[in-house]
Amino acid sequence: MVEWFQGLSPIVQALVGTCFTWFVTALGAGLVFFFKSINRKVLDGMLGFAAGVMIAASYWSLLAPAIEMAEESGGLPAWLPAAGGFLLGGAFLWLIDKLLPHLHLGLPIEEAEGIKTSWQRSILLVLAITLHNIPEGLAVGVAFGAVAANLPAATLAGAGALALGIGIQNFPEGAAVSVPLRRENISRLKSFWYGQVSGMVEPVAGLLGAAAVLLMRPILPYALAFAAGAMIYVVVEELIPESQLETSTDVATIGAMLGFAVMMTLDVALG
Repeated sequence: MVEWFQGLSPIVQALVGTCFTWFVTALGAGLVFFFKSINRKVLDGMLGFAAGVMIAASYWSLLAPAIEMAEESGGLPAWLPAAGGFLLGGAFLWLIDKLLPHLHLGLPIEEAEGIKTSWQRSILLVLAITLHNIPEGLAVGVAFGAVAANLPAATLAGAGALALGIGIQNFPEGAAVSVPLRRENISRLKSFWYGQVSGMVEPVAGLLGAAAVLLMRPILPYALAFAAGAMIYVVVEELIPESQLETSTDVATIGAMLGFAVMMTLDVALG
């Protein structure tokens, strides 16, 4: 099985990896068939866990390899591609955040962000989670594309660990979309559909990321750091604030610690 996967092109590997993360999102969304609501403490813990995974992945799977690649290539200072790409990734997500209509969990529709629209609350909730998944898919795609560069800092095991970690934290994200929609009297089937749709953007972003680094190898360190910056923006702007809205802040913090430890362990052990 491993040899078969190694024989695939980086583009196909990225597609397989991001389809896996999408599949896990759908599994999480499937919880709506069993539950109509999620305890707020559980939801906060899920959001915190997702934040911890994304923070750890941003360093071990993206920024550290970006710095190592820059050091090996020589020329520019090693910190420049990492810092520049990181800030560009954050700026990219900031722009999408300002343009894409979306609504965060637990907020009234009047507080929807992005361009003003008459879209339904359910669509705006789905778009908020979809916003999370753009940098996740991009990160997995860039990681698999980087493997083709044959640099020691980029390994197939490391890219696989990143896809696995992103997949694990996508499970609660899928549930965080579908179950609240069910609570708003949307049918179970439609709630599930919306929940898994939020993960569809990951294969698209993954293919774009892998193709970009294959076509333009010199941008590899920038691309890895760009994905890290985009993920950190989502964590600081959305996941952590949402997980800290209620009184169960300790649960959210513990969830973030656990998520960080899980992703760090996956990357160090497998990468």
